[in-house]
Amino acid sequence: MACKENKGTSDSTISEESFRRYISSLSSDEFQGRKPFTIGETKTLAFLETEVKNIGLKPGNGSSYFQDVPMVEITGHPAERLILEGPNKISLHLGDQYVAYTQRPAEKVSIDTSEVVFCGFGIVAPEIGWNDYKDIDMKGKTALVLVNDPDFETQDSTLFKGKTMTYYGRWTYKYEEAARQGAAAIWIIHQTEMAGYPWGVVKGAGSGAKLNLESLGYTPCQMQGWISYEAATDIFKTAGLDIERATAAARRKEFKPIPLPFKITTSIDNQIRKDVSKNVIAMLPGTEKPDEVIIFSAHWDHFGIGAVVNGDSIYNGANDNASGSAGILAIAEALQKTGPFKRSIAFLWVTAEEQGLLGSAYYAAHPIFPPAKTIANINIDDMNSIGEMNDLSVIGYGQSEMETYAEKWAKEQGRYILPDQEPEKGYFFRSDHFNFAKIGIPALYAKGTFDHRLKGKIYAKEKSDEYRDKHYHQPSDEYSASTFEFSGILQDANLYMNVVKELADNGEWPQWKSNSEFKPIRDATMKPGSVKTSTDTVQPK
Repeated sequence: MACKENKGTSDSTISEESFRRYISSLSSDEFQGRKPFTIGETKTLAFLETEVKNIGLKPGNGSSYFQDVPMVEITGHPAERLILEGPNKISLHLGDQYVAYTQRPAEKVSIDTSEVVFCGFGIVAPEIGWNDYKDIDMKGKTALVLVNDPDFETQDSTLFKGKTMTYYGRWTYKYEEAARQGAAAIWIIHQTEMAGYPWGVVKGAGSGAKLNLESLGYTPCQMQGWISYEAATDIFKTAGLDIERATAAARRKEFKPIPLPFKITTSIDNQIRKDVSKNVIAMLPGTEKPDEVIIFSAHWDHFGIGAVVNGDSIYNGANDNASGSAGILAIAEALQKTGPFKRSIAFLWVTAEEQGLLGSAYYAAHPIFPPAKTIANINIDDMNSIGEMNDLSVIGYGQSEMETYAEKWAKEQGRYILPDQEPEKGYFFRSDHFNFAKIGIPALYAKGTFDHRLKGKIYAKEKSDEYRDKHYHQPSDEYSASTFEFSGILQDANLYMNVVKELADNGEWPQWKSNSEFKPIRDATMKPGSVKTSTDTVQPK
């Protein structure tokens, strides 16, 4: 290919040496997996503050580089066995067959002889006349629901979005809806393809301390969690039902909840700790329009020290997301050298993404920069470390004009735009850009993924599958100077930087596209006196 195809990498002002130093430091054992409320957080915050000062960035929150995020840490101890009493007693083993936790900050939460009800996909979507909880009072009952959307397998997009997961398909929504219905507990039936990750990810996330914002904005169920598909199959079989037939029924609008002949009595003992985590924010002030801001975001946190896997218990999170955190530092360093710019550029490292996008949710509820003055967000999460790509895959393709800017600079690198090739995994709802979108700010989350420049699509898929199946949210997500390929990381970092440099000087305001559910929020936000800061503004579609 012609040299032009590498433009944006070879002439970059982004330092690979700095990039490597940032990643190797943040993902080292010294940082203990960067979990909030641990020494790993203390070290991470100190490192980021030191580096942004060395770069020459200004504090982004008044005179401070930090935004306090009050949270509650709950270390739960569920029973080793979950017993379902019925015609035949079923016993599920903690970790292998079920996980459970609570978001209620109480020393003990319990459910007593709670009736189990299969509630389909656990969705209430009045705009399309869908209600998986119709004609049933869920107070005190336990909901058993399927992950993803009803049309995941049929790919019939007449109701939801076919293979593309909607917010209704996310586990976070299902927990919230069960709580709105008054359920005492909810368990989601896990399936690897429908969830987008294997059981090992669920098992790891379900163990140890979990974090929540001090104010959730709603009262959660007493307990929630996941059940393996194999265990769920046994539950249905023991009840005289076929899980595949029940799932097929749940894909129809006419579905009604199915009471199962089981009752659950169980409890979780908790250790409670309240503390304050922190978002880190720095900025390059604009020279002509300093109140108009473009925000880079990346989460600094990972899972800390957890379950031992192959003799290792430190979840270093090199790709996820030391790479993105380092990426913002490296881009900031380059922009500081090439600026100044007319508009301000902010660099935001958010906490507790791995606990449910908590840091960005808090920022969205308490924005430092008014949404009406925030031009756009570019989110960096889990950068491509296997080499340069021909594609730029846009997560949530078709949402905003940010894609137009991305496509322009992708073409400068000899690349093409590729809509998300795994929309069923719901990646648009799984990183921090989503909370910016929820308050109307056009957000871009894109990276090279599917078409390796030298080795092609098959190789790219093999490496992607290998990472997801063996390293994602595992201790093996570690940095190695010999295996981390930086050409692809720099390729994407330069694209992000070029998009922001253009926006920082051209005076334009990227818009949501007409069919985006986020457009009405932005339109309302931009009206004088109508700045919205609630993270509950969007109703999912």
